[in-house]
Amino acid sequence: MPVVRSPAPFLPWRASRVESSPVVLTARRLYILPTRAGLVFGALLLGLLIGAMNYGLSLAYLFTFWFVGVAVAALLLTHRNLLGLTLRAETTPPVYAGETACFTLRAEAPQRRHRLHLRQYGNAGPLVDVTPSGRLELPVPQPRRGWSAPGRFAIESVWPLGLFRCWTVLELDWGVLVYPAPAQDAAPLPTHDGGDGDHAARPRQEGAEFHGLRPYQPGDPPRRIAWKAMARGGTDLLTKEFGGAGTAQRLWLDWQQTPGRDAEARLSRLTRWVLDAHAAGLAYGLILPDRRLPPQSGEAHLRHCLEALARA
Repeated sequence: MPVVRSPAPFLPWRASRVESSPVVLTARRLYILPTRAGLVFGALLLGLLIGAMNYGLSLAYLFTFWFVGVAVAALLLTHRNLLGLTLRAETTPPVYAGETACFTLRAEAPQRRHRLHLRQYGNAGPLVDVTPSGRLELPVPQPRRGWSAPGRFAIESVWPLGLFRCWTVLELDWGVLVYPAPAQDAAPLPTHDGGDGDHAARPRQEGAEFHGLRPYQPGDPPRRIAWKAMARGGTDLLTKEFGGAGTAQRLWLDWQQTPGRDAEARLSRLTRWVLDAHAAGLAYGLILPDRRLPPQSGEAHLRHCLEALARA
């Protein structure tokens, strides 16, 4: 991907443009202004200079120009702390709605960079030191499912004395896929397709296959209780169902047969069922209004189902 080397200067009142990673921070895209402490420091220097001129104090002149030299050196060091920094966006792992996604930038520089801020534009952020191959993390809450981009973010520095603030504002072509939040209650999985419909009281035989989960009934042996489903926050006990080795049953998770008052409630319920079926080792399929995933099992199938639910 091309490196953006000399874009037009960013102005806060203009719309920013999305850039491709990596991005090199050149002098044209860096801005530097005095901080509040820097303004106070400048006012003190002005007062010291006026006093030296009024009273003709050579020592006051010496201190004034010495502190001016310190301020100029701090200005150059603050600017150089960002100059030449190369930023590469890393892939952000998917999260569920309501969680916080951690966007990561890899900052590459020949020398160590000190005390950098990475934050969403307009929000506060943590201070980090960047090594020659360091990482900057931008945590962003994700309240809704779907594809989410962090938008504009700022990277800034006030190192070493806090008298000047150097910053730049960027917007990269990166984002995170947000899965629907799983339903909190552990409702039983829907009935299997292709069976005789009467598995609740069938005892487990040697070589029997695991078919799914059903609500717990008094008298069920403890070894058939789905303890993993309880560990994920479920409140109701579920019992594992087993059938003959020759029965070929399939579990379909159908949008039309999913209870829910609105689309988001149905997606939340389907997400919970997908996670429960995966934890139970079932082969399950997913039927949505715009696509159909055949019954399979495994991590790849789980990821495909969750992506389909996030983009539904």
